[in-house]
Amino acid sequence: MTDVTLTADLASRFARIALGHVTREYPSHILHGLEGPEDVGTPSQLHPLFYGSYDWHSCVHGYWMLARLLRLFPTLNEADAIRELFDRMLVADKVAGECAYFDRPTARGYERPYGWAWLLKLAAELHGHEGSQWGEALHPLTQRIVQRFHDFLPIATYPVRTGTHYNTAFALRLAADYAETVGDAGLLDLLRQTALRWYGEDKNCPAWGEPSGDDFLSPALIEAECMRRMMPTGSFAAWFDRFLPQVSAREPATLFHLPCVSDRSDGKIAHLDGLSLSRAWCFRSLAAALPADDMRRPILRDASARHLAAGLDHVAGDYMGEHWLASFAVLALTEVTHDR
Repeated sequence: MTDVTLTADLASRFARIALGHVTREYPSHILHGLEGPEDVGTPSQLHPLFYGSYDWHSCVHGYWMLARLLRLFPTLNEADAIRELFDRMLVADKVAGECAYFDRPTARGYERPYGWAWLLKLAAELHGHEGSQWGEALHPLTQRIVQRFHDFLPIATYPVRTGTHYNTAFALRLAADYAETVGDAGLLDLLRQTALRWYGEDKNCPAWGEPSGDDFLSPALIEAECMRRMMPTGSFAAWFDRFLPQVSAREPATLFHLPCVSDRSDGKIAHLDGLSLSRAWCFRSLAAALPADDMRRPILRDASARHLAAGLDHVAGDYMGEHWLASFAVLALTEVTHDR
């Protein structure tokens, strides 16, 4: 199959989708701890910046997608609308409101680790962006999330290997981009040490439970992509050979079969469209990490192309997918920078 690339037309389509939901307050899903009746509030009262896109983390990665599209296509038809949005929303008082939420005692584990990872991914994207004031405004919240990682990872004895928001490999993978981008050697070292502690001895991954009914990540593939990001090239190659030793035979077969999505109006089942897109990203990234003559490379690239085509068909249509899927499409289309 032919690889899809991110064109200006496709970027415009994705930008319009996100501009339509990052400030759409309802419908909304809130996982919110209450210490008393005074803690009740509307989404925008609780989260003056990231109140749209159905839930907090989807709003964060909606902003990330808009920031990336603006950086890649600064003359995009929607560019001025993105700049106006960022000038209006990425400001000190709104970020202060988000910080106040995270400072609440009941918010210790709020959005851990998925939302934390996406917040750092957004901060990394804004670092060195055309609008330096946007990243500067976000900085107080960014620092709180960095501290969350420092506090949490040393006490997290075990990883979480699910295919949903609690997956720890995905969080380490995105957080590493922030640490490297801003030169935070202490955080990057902690992330690498944690990845090796959790996953370094894994081998012969069967992927027997994949996919489950609401996966949007492949636990096997995102672990491999996390380790690709964290390990030196030579060390990763040996680890990958042990972890998925039968890739050349397209095994485990379940990783290569396209997910079946039976009802896209069901928010959990719609996650499976995201699984197609996140698998596409991982397959392509892992292929690019292999030598040019490696027989596994075309197998992984073909799997990536098939999954990407399946996912791209459904980034819009029903709000249960529309509020987040385009971000994963952009991740799949733009994140692989080491392709040979």
